[in-house]
Amino acid sequence: MAAFPRRLTSLALLFLFLSFTDAREILVGGKTDAWKIPSSESDSLNKWAENSRFRIGDSLVWKYDGAKDSVLQVTKEAYASCNTSNPTAEYKDGNTKFKLEKSGPFYFISGAKGHCEQGQKLHVVVLSPKHRYTGISPAPSPAEFEGPAIAPTSSGSALKAGFLVTLGVLVFGLL
Repeated sequence: MAAFPRRLTSLALLFLFLSFTDAREILVGGKTDAWKIPSSESDSLNKWAENSRFRIGDSLVWKYDGAKDSVLQVTKEAYASCNTSNPTAEYKDGNTKFKLEKSGPFYFISGAKGHCEQGQKLHVVVLSPKHRYTGISPAPSPAEFEGPAIAPTSSGSALKAGFLVTLGVLVFGLL
Protein backbone atom coordinates (compact mmCIF):
# COMPACT_ATOMS: atom_id res chain seq x y z
CA MET A 1 0.00 0.00 0.00
CA ALA A 2 2.97 2.32 0.60
CA ALA A 3 3.93 2.04 -3.07
CA PHE A 4 0.73 3.84 -4.13
CA PRO A 5 1.63 7.20 -2.45
CA ARG A 6 5.15 7.01 -3.91
CA ARG A 7 3.77 6.41 -7.40
CA LEU A 8 1.30 9.23 -6.92
CA THR A 9 4.09 11.55 -5.78
CA SER A 10 6.26 10.54 -8.76
CA LEU A 11 3.36 11.11 -11.12
CA ALA A 12 2.66 14.53 -9.60
CA LEU A 13 6.31 15.55 -9.89
CA LEU A 14 6.41 14.37 -13.51
CA PHE A 15 3.27 16.39 -14.25
CA LEU A 16 4.80 19.48 -12.63
CA PHE A 17 8.02 19.06 -14.62
CA LEU A 18 6.19 18.58 -17.92
CA SER A 19 3.92 21.56 -17.31
CA PHE A 20 6.95 23.85 -17.04
CA THR A 21 8.56 22.42 -20.18
CA ASP A 22 7.14 24.55 -22.96
CA ALA A 23 9.57 23.70 -25.77
CA ARG A 24 7.90 22.15 -28.79
CA GLU A 25 8.93 20.42 -31.99
CA ILE A 26 7.18 22.28 -34.79
CA LEU A 27 6.79 20.67 -38.20
CA VAL A 28 7.56 23.41 -40.73
CA GLY A 29 4.40 24.31 -42.59
CA GLY A 30 2.41 22.04 -40.31
CA LYS A 31 2.78 19.05 -42.67
CA THR A 32 5.40 16.63 -43.94
CA ASP A 33 5.69 17.86 -47.53
CA ALA A 34 5.68 21.63 -46.84
CA TRP A 35 9.33 22.32 -47.81
CA LYS A 36 8.66 22.89 -51.50
CA ILE A 37 8.00 25.67 -53.99
CA PRO A 38 4.66 27.19 -52.94
CA SER A 39 1.79 26.96 -55.42
CA SER A 40 0.60 30.47 -54.47
CA GLU A 41 1.41 33.35 -52.12
CA SER A 42 -1.20 32.08 -49.65
CA ASP A 43 0.55 28.67 -49.69
CA SER A 44 3.93 30.18 -48.73
CA LEU A 45 5.68 29.11 -45.55
CA ASN A 46 5.93 32.73 -44.51
CA LYS A 47 2.12 32.93 -44.34
CA TRP A 48 2.22 29.88 -42.07
CA ALA A 49 5.01 31.43 -39.95
CA GLU A 50 3.07 34.70 -39.58
CA ASN A 51 0.25 32.74 -37.95
CA SER A 52 2.55 30.75 -35.66
CA ARG A 53 4.31 31.72 -32.44
CA PHE A 54 7.88 30.56 -31.93
CA ARG A 55 9.59 30.59 -28.53
CA ILE A 56 13.13 30.07 -27.33
CA GLY A 57 13.67 26.33 -26.95
CA ASP A 58 11.27 25.34 -29.74
CA SER A 59 12.67 23.27 -32.60
CA LEU A 60 11.71 23.61 -36.25
CA VAL A 61 11.51 20.28 -38.09
CA TRP A 62 11.70 19.96 -41.88
CA LYS A 63 10.76 16.74 -43.71
CA TYR A 64 11.96 16.63 -47.34
CA ASP A 65 13.83 14.53 -49.90
CA GLY A 66 17.48 15.08 -48.94
CA ALA A 67 18.67 13.84 -52.35
CA LYS A 68 16.84 16.68 -54.13
CA ASP A 69 16.77 19.58 -51.66
CA SER A 70 18.34 21.10 -48.57
CA VAL A 71 17.70 23.74 -45.93
CA LEU A 72 20.10 26.66 -45.66
CA GLN A 73 20.17 29.02 -42.71
CA VAL A 74 21.22 32.41 -44.09
CA THR A 75 21.54 36.08 -43.23
CA LYS A 76 18.77 38.59 -43.87
CA GLU A 77 20.64 39.85 -46.95
CA ALA A 78 21.16 36.35 -48.39
CA TYR A 79 17.48 35.60 -47.73
CA ALA A 80 16.34 38.71 -49.63
CA SER A 81 18.62 37.97 -52.61
CA CYS A 82 18.33 34.14 -52.48
CA ASN A 83 22.10 33.86 -52.20
CA THR A 84 23.00 30.23 -51.49
CA SER A 85 26.79 30.65 -51.73
CA ASN A 86 27.66 31.30 -48.08
CA PRO A 87 25.03 29.90 -45.67
CA THR A 88 25.36 30.14 -41.91
CA ALA A 89 24.41 26.45 -41.76
CA GLU A 90 23.46 23.79 -44.32
CA TYR A 91 21.25 20.74 -43.76
CA LYS A 92 20.81 17.93 -46.31
CA ASP A 93 19.55 14.99 -44.29
CA GLY A 94 15.85 15.18 -45.24
CA ASN A 95 14.84 15.30 -41.59
CA THR A 96 16.28 18.55 -40.32
CA LYS A 97 15.77 19.72 -36.75
CA PHE A 98 16.83 23.26 -35.85
CA LYS A 99 16.60 24.48 -32.23
CA LEU A 100 15.61 28.13 -31.77
CA GLU A 101 18.04 29.13 -29.02
CA LYS A 102 17.56 32.92 -28.97
CA SER A 103 14.90 35.50 -29.70
CA GLY A 104 14.81 37.41 -32.96
CA PRO A 105 14.57 36.63 -36.67
CA PHE A 106 15.83 33.47 -38.39
CA TYR A 107 16.08 33.06 -42.17
CA PHE A 108 16.02 29.83 -44.17
CA ILE A 109 16.08 29.19 -47.92
CA SER A 110 16.09 26.13 -50.15
CA GLY A 111 19.49 24.98 -51.39
CA ALA A 112 18.01 23.57 -54.60
CA LYS A 113 18.83 25.70 -57.64
CA GLY A 114 16.08 28.23 -58.41
CA HIS A 115 13.75 27.16 -55.59
CA CYS A 116 14.32 30.19 -53.36
CA GLU A 117 13.61 32.56 -56.25
CA GLN A 118 10.26 30.77 -56.66
CA GLY A 119 9.35 31.33 -53.01
CA GLN A 120 10.76 28.33 -51.16
CA LYS A 121 12.02 30.17 -48.13
CA LEU A 122 11.08 30.79 -44.52
CA HIS A 123 11.44 33.72 -42.13
CA VAL A 124 10.52 33.09 -38.49
CA VAL A 125 10.64 35.44 -35.53
CA VAL A 126 11.24 33.98 -32.09
CA LEU A 127 9.49 35.79 -29.26
CA SER A 128 11.60 37.05 -26.40
CA PRO A 129 10.92 35.61 -22.93
CA LYS A 130 9.27 38.93 -21.99
CA HIS A 131 6.77 38.61 -24.85
CA ARG A 132 5.34 35.17 -24.29
CA TYR A 133 2.27 34.39 -26.37
CA THR A 134 -0.74 33.84 -24.10
CA GLY A 135 -3.41 33.48 -26.76
CA ILE A 136 -4.98 36.76 -25.69
CA SER A 137 -5.05 39.66 -28.12
CA PRO A 138 -3.40 42.86 -26.90
CA ALA A 139 -5.60 45.74 -25.80
CA PRO A 140 -6.32 48.37 -28.46
CA SER A 141 -4.04 51.38 -28.55
CA PRO A 142 -5.31 54.59 -26.88
CA ALA A 143 -5.95 56.10 -30.32
CA GLU A 144 -8.41 53.29 -31.08
CA PHE A 145 -10.22 53.39 -27.73
CA GLU A 146 -11.57 56.40 -25.94
CA GLY A 147 -12.74 56.07 -22.38
CA PRO A 148 -11.39 55.37 -18.91
CA ALA A 149 -8.22 53.37 -18.50
CA ILE A 150 -8.71 49.64 -18.12
CA ALA A 151 -6.70 47.75 -15.54
CA PRO A 152 -4.50 45.02 -17.00
CA THR A 153 -5.70 41.45 -16.59
CA SER A 154 -3.64 38.61 -15.22
CA SER A 155 -1.85 36.34 -17.64
CA GLY A 156 -2.55 32.67 -18.19
CA SER A 157 0.82 31.75 -16.67
CA ALA A 158 -0.25 33.12 -13.26
CA LEU A 159 -3.41 31.03 -13.44
CA LYS A 160 -1.34 27.98 -14.43
CA ALA A 161 1.06 28.51 -11.51
CA GLY A 162 -1.86 28.83 -9.07
CA PHE A 163 -3.38 25.64 -10.41
CA LEU A 164 -0.10 23.78 -10.03
CA VAL A 165 0.39 24.98 -6.45
CA THR A 166 -3.16 23.89 -5.59
CA LEU A 167 -2.58 20.53 -7.24
CA GLY A 168 0.70 20.09 -5.34
CA VAL A 169 -0.97 20.88 -2.01
CA LEU A 170 -3.74 18.39 -2.76
CA VAL A 171 -1.35 15.64 -3.86
CA PHE A 172 1.04 16.09 -0.95
CA GLY A 173 -1.88 16.46 1.45
CA LEU A 174 -3.09 13.00 0.45
CA LEU A 175 0.24 11.40 1.37
